Amino acid sequence: MRKLLIGIALVALAAPAFADTLKEVTTKGVILTIDQIGAIDITYNPDGTWVGKNEVLEGAIGGPLTGKWRIDGDKLCTEADIQPGESCTAYPMDKKSGDEFDVTSDQGTAKVKIK
Repeated sequence: MRKLLIGIALVALAAPAFADTLKEVTTKGVILTIDQIGAIDITYNPDGTWVGKNEVLEGAIGGPLTGKWRIDGDKLCTEADIQPGESCTAYPMDKKSGDEFDVTSDQGTAKVKIK
């Protein structure tokens, strides 16, 4: 009985990790859609860097978008190499690969789809 209770407790503690939106976002990447720019395909690397691909922006800046990322609670904090200054955006909980939702930051609202 004791082993069963310990097993149930361990499953209960591990369950939130599977539902963590930011873990899904940073391991699978996202398609971020911004009205003025279009869709940006973003990959988050384990070393805390990110790469974003968008033909319009790549043509304007001569290559892919790059920057740094970190997690702060329920927020994804990012900084682009072309525009210094960190921005932190709260993400909703319990989202997984394939889900779409809106996020709002100081720069405005964007649509996010987890790859």
